[in-house]
Amino acid sequence: MEFKHETIDLGYGDLVADTQPTGRTYVTPDGVRYPSITTVLGILSEAGIAAWRKRVGEEEANRVGGRASARGTLVHSIVEKYLLNENTTEYLPHIRQSLENLRPILDSRIGTIYGLEVPLYSSYLGVAGRCDCVAEFDGVPSIVDFKTSRKPKKKEWISNYFAQMAGYAVMWEERTGMPITNTVIIMDVDDNEPLVFKEHRDNHIKLLIDTKKEYDTRKLFSH
Repeated sequence: MEFKHETIDLGYGDLVADTQPTGRTYVTPDGVRYPSITTVLGILSEAGIAAWRKRVGEEEANRVGGRASARGTLVHSIVEKYLLNENTTEYLPHIRQSLENLRPILDSRIGTIYGLEVPLYSSYLGVAGRCDCVAEFDGVPSIVDFKTSRKPKKKEWISNYFAQMAGYAVMWEERTGMPITNTVIIMDVDDNEPLVFKEHRDNHIKLLIDTKKEYDTRKLFSH
């Protein structure tokens, strides 16, 4: 399988990231600092994560969280290499298995790729981030994100993911002038078939805007 690439010029190379205990920020080419979209949307899951950490204990939570984060990073990396038509044999067997799980979806549904790990920002939304993939999906230009999960998830549980994708869609259009309204999540699930979720950008952008207002309010009163 050979993927076709058609790189869209953003007008800049990358964004400078600064990660602190309070979250990540990105600096635009104009010197403006915006919070990471994942940091902003983290507000939505903080109560659930706190309850889970209390239930399983700090040590177990750190172990599970660290393992999940490491696996997620490696799966993102191997999928990116595969979509770049590069060799993926260097990865450990369980990470290669994740790619094998996802390959039928990638091979049959990903078309022209416009960008991978795309650094984006929006002056309108006041956020920035790095989008996994901008590509045709089922023939439609789409924001595509890759997730890993220990258990199958239902669409109604992952509205924060779709708010993230909606933000990337707005950032992409603001930076390139190319409208994208289709958002896709491709999820590798342990011991299960992968899941594919599709949503329209406009169904979830309000959640991002409202959460950004809450984030700004907290910042205002934290000083």
